[in-house]
Amino acid sequence: MREILGRRRRLLSQRGDGGAELISAALTFAAEWQWPVLPGVPADPEGRSRCACPDPECTIPGAHPFDPAVLAATTDARMVRWWWTNRPTAPIILATGGRAPCAVSLPADAAAQALAALDLAGIRLGPVVATPSRWAILVKPYSMEQLGELLYAQDWVPHSLRFHGEGGYLALPPSETGEGELRWERAPLPGSATPWVPDVEAVVDAVVEALTRTGVSAPDL
Repeated sequence: MREILGRRRRLLSQRGDGGAELISAALTFAAEWQWPVLPGVPADPEGRSRCACPDPECTIPGAHPFDPAVLAATTDARMVRWWWTNRPTAPIILATGGRAPCAVSLPADAAAQALAALDLAGIRLGPVVATPSRWAILVKPYSMEQLGELLYAQDWVPHSLRFHGEGGYLALPPSETGEGELRWERAPLPGSATPWVPDVEAVVDAVVEALTRTGVSAPDL
């Protein structure tokens, strides 16, 4: 019995240690930055390309909410702490829009060139989330009407651009999804207040221009 109890303590200790970085990040997002978050569904530990959600054909394993749904996202530190105490490996999902940032994402190769073009144009960027296949540029909240007008004004919009707006969501570092661990390509300043993010107009205009000028035909992903 003593051996079994000892093994259980070791497992619980490993479980807590593994979730320390996630719970710390989730509390920073929610309590300090007032970004509403909630736990996502982890990737299936027996096959990272599969999701632990009920959908056998899930295309974003470990990178979306399920139970609770995205509407449950909160900035309440007590709720966040309870969630990640009970789900220490759950990915951190940001509910985009409202008072939280939105995002524009595109394939990683094209995103690297777009960010270089944005830098050359002197456009200030905020945090950028990177997965092995896509990067997401955080921007100020925007409405669907605002986005529609912005896209209508473009001569050409790459189909691979994705928009995470009101009612949407985005996994944040240091979450681990079916693709691997998320990281900051452009990290928020450590110890800073709520990170500054640019207007969506500046980002979309510059991204589309950069993709057009460089001839990057970002594939549909």
